[in-house]
Amino acid sequence: MTNRAVISSADAPEAIGPYSQAVKVGNTVWLSGQIPLQPETMTMVEGDISAQAHQVFRNLVAVAEAAGGTLNDAVKVNISLTDLEDFAAVNAVMAEYFQEPYPARACVQVAALPKGAGIEVEVVMAL
Repeated sequence: MTNRAVISSADAPEAIGPYSQAVKVGNTVWLSGQIPLQPETMTMVEGDISAQAHQVFRNLVAVAEAAGGTLNDAVKVNISLTDLEDFAAVNAVMAEYFQEPYPARACVQVAALPKGAGIEVEVVMAL
């Protein structure tokens, strides 16, 4: 089996299922999808999609830092939205957390997300 390290941060929500916040193998880190849970209370942040997106990216920042990196180490971002009408608002929030050159990205609309979230984002980083 490949050498792998489980990454976790108290500054991000605990996993709500049988998974890790992130797993590092070599110089690659796979960050699990984050929804807009507040780590202190494990409750959903209140507000519109921008407020939800900010919480998601704050959660991802915490896990990225626990792995020894930043979101600028991201090489791939996968965004799931329950409404693609939120695409522009999420782009605006994402631009606050990443610098050019931006990572590769996919954004899809899904029928539903855990806990009624409007957004979930997962990241792959190369350190």
